[in-house]
Amino acid sequence: MASYSSPQGHPGAPGPAGRPPRNGLGIAALVVGVAGLLLFWTLIGGVLLGIAAIVLGVIGYRRVKKGEATNGAMALIGAITGAIALAASVAVIAAGVSFLNSEEFGNLDECLRNAGSAAEEQQCERDFRDELERR
Repeated sequence: MASYSSPQGHPGAPGPAGRPPRNGLGIAALVVGVAGLLLFWTLIGGVLLGIAAIVLGVIGYRRVKKGEATNGAMALIGAITGAIALAASVAVIAAGVSFLNSEEFGNLDECLRNAGSAAEEQQCERDFRDELERR
């Protein structure tokens, strides 16, 4: 069992009233931030997990500043990975919206609505690919 007899303010020192460090939020920030990085291409992964990692990381880092936790680097890295996941997810969403609002996609949508057969739908798809390649 680890001893927490060192004076407060030193790394590894206990929090107020001799309690062990409360490092849960810093650990959670890192885990959620890494999950957000891995899932940034999804709305839930990038946006929600990114925001959660930032919030958990900031709260965890504040605990370090108060002397209640000892994993400041972990909390900070969790907040940073959450911010990167959030930014990457916003970029993916912006690219998707831009694509859906493009003239080429509008032409494809109109062509598919007017197509009466599978052959006409395939022709719409070929025309769409050709438009994209010309860009």
